[in-house]
Amino acid sequence: MRAARLVGRRKRFLMDVEADGSVFTAHTNNTGSMLGLLRPGSEVLLSVSGSPTRKHACTVEAVRLDGFWVGVNTAMPTRVLRAAWQAGLLPGCAGYDCFRAEPAFAGGRLDALLSGPAGELYVETKNVTMVEDCVAQFPDAQSERACKHMGELTRLAAQGLRAAVFFAVQRPDGRCFAPAEVVDPPYAEAFKAALKAGVEAWPFVVHVARDGLRLGERLPLAL
Repeated sequence: MRAARLVGRRKRFLMDVEADGSVFTAHTNNTGSMLGLLRPGSEVLLSVSGSPTRKHACTVEAVRLDGFWVGVNTAMPTRVLRAAWQAGLLPGCAGYDCFRAEPAFAGGRLDALLSGPAGELYVETKNVTMVEDCVAQFPDAQSERACKHMGELTRLAAQGLRAAVFFAVQRPDGRCFAPAEVVDPPYAEAFKAALKAGVEAWPFVVHVARDGLRLGERLPLAL
């Protein structure tokens, strides 16, 4: 990991950062607003790729906020889900011995399909970086795509299949989880409808450090 200082977000997928007296551009895959995180001068953690085909070698992995790291790489939740499943850390996941990434559905793809003697379990993963009044919330910007995913999970649950959404809360200050009703009312309604249909919600704290990520406690829902 390489440390730098945030200059600013220039475009949707680009951030300008400063290190060792020079300003350069880093990639970010986070399409959300990252509300409250992008303070100029804040410390950021960058991963560095050696691929010669990349225009920008560095990817923004985390932003320093009030003494802790907030993970902003939206590829991490699915990787954390897989690692937690392999380590036997996910409750209720005994009997699933196969993990398949990005199973297709009519309108796109979900993030994971677990299968085995216990049957099939479809899981969508989301990265959570917003906490207000100790409540971890998702999303931090309106997201039609996230609503579509909740609708697909609801449809699967209505067919009698097991479906869940894994929220990776990549910061330590959330005490409970709720959909961000003020930010995205349609998503909040879709989330509540999904729960009524039998979709499971798994909000877990993910502790971010310079040497990696660690699965923390499961947060209660606050609806």
